[in-house]
Amino acid sequence: MNKAFVPKLFSLVNEGISKEQVLKDITSGLIVGIVALPLAIAFAIASGVSPEKGLITAIIAGLIIAVFGGSRVQIGGPTGAFIVIVYAIVQEHGINGLTIATFMAGFIIIGMGLARLGNLLKFIPYSLIVGFTSGIALIIFSSQVNDFLGLHIANVPADFIDKWLLYLQSSTHLNVYAISISILTVLITIYFKHITTKIPGSIVAILLATIAVAFFQIPVDTIESNFGDIPNTLSLPSIPSVDYKTIKSLIQPALAIAMLGSIESLLSAVVSDGMIGGKHRSNMELIAQGGANILSALFGGIPATGAIARTATNVKNGGRTPIAGIVHAFVLLSIMLLFAPYAKLIPMSCLAGILMVVAYNMSEWRQFKSLLKGNRMDVIILLTTFFLTVFFDLVIAIEVGIVLSSFMFMKRMSESVNVQAHTSEDIRIENLFDDEVKDLPKDVLLYEINGPLFFGAARQFQETLMKTNIKPIVIIIRMRYVPLIDATGYQSLKEIISSYQSRNIHIILSGVNNNLLIDFEKNNLFDILSKDLIFNNIKDAIQKSKEME
Repeated sequence: MNKAFVPKLFSLVNEGISKEQVLKDITSGLIVGIVALPLAIAFAIASGVSPEKGLITAIIAGLIIAVFGGSRVQIGGPTGAFIVIVYAIVQEHGINGLTIATFMAGFIIIGMGLARLGNLLKFIPYSLIVGFTSGIALIIFSSQVNDFLGLHIANVPADFIDKWLLYLQSSTHLNVYAISISILTVLITIYFKHITTKIPGSIVAILLATIAVAFFQIPVDTIESNFGDIPNTLSLPSIPSVDYKTIKSLIQPALAIAMLGSIESLLSAVVSDGMIGGKHRSNMELIAQGGANILSALFGGIPATGAIARTATNVKNGGRTPIAGIVHAFVLLSIMLLFAPYAKLIPMSCLAGILMVVAYNMSEWRQFKSLLKGNRMDVIILLTTFFLTVFFDLVIAIEVGIVLSSFMFMKRMSESVNVQAHTSEDIRIENLFDDEVKDLPKDVLLYEINGPLFFGAARQFQETLMKTNIKPIVIIIRMRYVPLIDATGYQSLKEIISSYQSRNIHIILSGVNNNLLIDFEKNNLFDILSKDLIFNNIKDAIQKSKEME
């Protein structure tokens, strides 16, 4: 049976899960649920939506990803990577536009999974991922300065430069209480793990800050002052109204959500595989991620994906099956139903401090610094993606980054294709070839091609073969190390053959494998070159060239 499209949970249940492991998964799920609580609220607020939407996303999407995903330990929900995209969509299209874009993205991700594109997404260059991830981290950091410093700016510009100019202009309105809470939150979040790793520092910081602000009536912004009450119920699902005009206007944001969500979820699955020594099912993971985004949108949530930090927390606390992800979702649901009215008292400066830590962890500044010392092409991709993300738009950054990476890859591949020309004298003097070609006739020119003959290398191949000053009677093109030829390569090969034939120079192809022979038939190569001039070994090709002298 093909397990590529079987959820990991189903396979594990069929195999049997021990009671000891179930208890470990429940414990891990409880811890991860508590860790996810402040992050879900903070990511929603930073994205420009009300806090309960983050909780809804973590509950609905987290449950779907755990039950139907292709990973043993993946924890799904809202992540920092989506803040930039979600904020931009809300600003331009409103909450309803975000819901529709998320809904559309879910179907796109499912389509990618059904098309088995899960493995292909793993080939996106690391420099591109670090570029936009670091850019997102800087944007998250910048977006939290207002609450971190207590500047109380009502409408913060979306543009990076305008944002910082406004911060500088408002620097005289610093709130010492907000700054103190923010700094203490950062310190507790980072260093509380030295006391215990069972309770996340962010939860401790939120509890202490909320109690202090409520008890001492400290004058700082809270969730309630900015957003009002937090609902403690899940709304009924509703299908958004979608028409052609709406799809046309939101297709680009939907594609960006789909691409970013797919990349991050599979990256998280790969990282967790390394931690547990497992192997996820990438296409099933994409289908689950797509379904999670569809249902998240139906319940009024925001985009979701696999969360690397929460997944790592799950692994470190003993989680090894999707049971942990299921428990995490129900823990969040319980908290929302019972304690949502109290969450409105959380200070905005406390959430800003938590997101500052998230931004630092996302920045990957060590990897960024390391990549700057590497290959020039990687540096170009890294910096281009980074600056486009920060100063323009994440959607543009991903699109340009992928296109640029493709061009860089094609350039490298074209440079790897090697064409060498040799005459009988070269072989005799330099002894470059084996005994198979030691009797190459004097008036025969031999070309050895190494590498795929695709459109990126076709022009170089054609120019190399056409610029020879020698006029042989026969040219043998040896293709034993040519794994494939695309349409452009075939067109160049046809032009070469026709050009030499017009000058009464015979062409013989050698080292042609069965796959290439089939492609020759499909590409009508036999219309200009007889089958008896195509051989699978060099000896027969040389013997034929002797007969043609």
